[in-house]
Amino acid sequence: MKIAKSGAELINICEENHISLSEYAIAREMESKGLSRETLFSYMHSTLSVMREAATLGREKEVYSLSGLIGGDAYKLQQYLNSGKSLMGSATIKAMAMALSASEVNGSMGKIVACPTAGSCGILPAALLTAGEELGKTDDELVQALFASSAVGMIIGMNATFAGAEGGCQAECGSAAAMAAAAIVELMGGTPEMSLNAAAIVFKNILGLVCDPVAGLVEIPCAKRNASGAISALATADLVMAGVASKIPFDDALAAMYKVGRELPKELRETALGGVAITPTGLKYKEQVFGKDA
Repeated sequence: MKIAKSGAELINICEENHISLSEYAIAREMESKGLSRETLFSYMHSTLSVMREAATLGREKEVYSLSGLIGGDAYKLQQYLNSGKSLMGSATIKAMAMALSASEVNGSMGKIVACPTAGSCGILPAALLTAGEELGKTDDELVQALFASSAVGMIIGMNATFAGAEGGCQAECGSAAAMAAAAIVELMGGTPEMSLNAAAIVFKNILGLVCDPVAGLVEIPCAKRNASGAISALATADLVMAGVASKIPFDDALAAMYKVGRELPKELRETALGGVAITPTGLKYKEQVFGKDA
C-alpha cells in the first residue's frame, strides 16, 4: 500500500481503498515489519493493558513522583468522582483522573506508554479509555482505535515534531490530544476525513502552548496539561461527530504548529528557562529538588 506523506494523502488512500485509518495503519505495519495481523493485535493489546494499568494505579492509591513535586491528585479526583458532586459529569472527571494517574506513574518511574512522549503519556489513554467505557466498546475496538491514532501520529512525525524541545508543549500534549481525538472519532463511527478534522481542531486550539517544566522535570505543569489534553480530545471528538468541521485542514494546522514551535524562543522549549519554571514558586521547587547550588 502507498505510504501517505500528508493528511490529504492519507484521506485519499483510505477513500480509494475503502478502509479506515486503523486499517491503513495495520496494513502499513504488516508490510513494513513483516508481521501478521494477529501478532500486531497481540502487541497492541499489551500496549492497551499497560495504558490501562497506568491510568488506574493513581486512582486506586496515592502515587507520588520521585521528586515529590506531584502526586495524589488522581486519587483526589477519583474520590471527587465517587462523591457524585462534580460539575461536568463523570466522563470528564474520569478522564482527568486517568490522565493524572498516568502522569504520576510516569513521575514515580512506573511503567507507562510514551504515546507519543512520556511527558504526554496520560492524554491518549485517558481519552480513549474514557470514551470506550462511556460508549461500551470492547478492548478489540479500543485496539483498533489505537491503530487509528498511530496513522495520524505517523503523519505528524513525518511533517512536524513530537518534541517539546523543538516545538513546545503544543508538539507533545498537542500531538497526543490530536491523535486521541482522531482515534475517538473513528471509534464513534466517523470517517478518516472527520478524524483529521478533529486532529486539526485540537492543534488550532493548543497552538502556541509553551514547554516550561519546573525544575526541568515533566511534572509541573505537565501533569495538569495531560488532564486538559484529554478533555480537549473528548470535546473535539463530540464537536466533529456533531458535524462541525475544521475550516483549516489538518495539513495546514500541522504546518502551523511546527512553524510556531520553531519560532518559540529557547526559553519556552523545554529548557526550564521561561514560563512558570522561572516564577518565584517554580524556582523554589527547583531548589527543593536539586538544592541551592542547582
